[in-house]
Amino acid sequence: MKKTNTEFLIRHITLRQLQIYETVVRLGNYSQAGRLLHLTQPTVSMQIKKLSDAIGLPLLEQVGKRTHPTTAGRHVYTTACNILEQLSELENTIAEHKGVVKGNLQIAVVTTAKYFLPHILGAFIESHPQVKPSLTVGNRALVLERLRSNLDDLLIMGQVPEDLKVEAHPFMQNTLVVISHPDHPLAQSRDIPLEYLSKERFLEREQGSGTRLLMDHLFAKHGIKIEPYMELGSSEAIKQAVMAGLGISVLSLHNLRLELNGKYVVILDVEGFPLQKLWYVVYLKDKKLSLATRTFIEFIRDTSNHRLPASRSDC
Repeated sequence: MKKTNTEFLIRHITLRQLQIYETVVRLGNYSQAGRLLHLTQPTVSMQIKKLSDAIGLPLLEQVGKRTHPTTAGRHVYTTACNILEQLSELENTIAEHKGVVKGNLQIAVVTTAKYFLPHILGAFIESHPQVKPSLTVGNRALVLERLRSNLDDLLIMGQVPEDLKVEAHPFMQNTLVVISHPDHPLAQSRDIPLEYLSKERFLEREQGSGTRLLMDHLFAKHGIKIEPYMELGSSEAIKQAVMAGLGISVLSLHNLRLELNGKYVVILDVEGFPLQKLWYVVYLKDKKLSLATRTFIEFIRDTSNHRLPASRSDC
């Protein structure tokens, strides 16, 4: 009987139906799934109905404005994800045997890296047009959760996690500077003592961000206590606050090209700054990397104009 049921599913379930179902569950919406897959909503609905009929159980239910899987639907979703992932790995394997750099490249970056990574990725895709990139931008907590869940091929970040087994390859300098509004009283000063920052309205990133971790470590090392005037959830919010004259802050130079060129902010001459840190490309240790992923790692390291230390391997 089990064999007969399996044969029935093989005859009546298609890979396209599983792809459509996975997309609907992931997005929680028929229309969004249709737009992503270039299908009309009636086509999406029809294929979901055929899949449900083949299974013999309802797979989706509407809760409020979002579509959710039923209990049976969650099992089908897990199976669909596994099958589609295996197909993606098969595509990468076939491409690798052919020596062709193609396939998916899923990258997650911390928010600061969004200012430069798209330019690097664009240059890479120009050389390897058969690679299909996907870029997720989030704060440090989000990208680390994605790393733990193995949702991405690579992460781009400045602070390598110490509690995870990862491989980390440095590829570019990350220069951190202190900035203020051009009319700030310290804008024309030189050799500003680091402890002076504790007397200013200091704007900081949220707890857990890479820049916040660096600054907390720096101030603690010098015995300086900083009470943040404001905590903001993104570098963009901090820039806007500095330009509004709300205080001073520390940001990566990669974030500030337009603001510095437009003279909306200035770099303060503070002792110990600029801080020279590194950007890393990070992935889980022992992770099997596709040819596209390995090629991108080589590309991002080879195109750097900086001499960098050896790669890290955290156990």
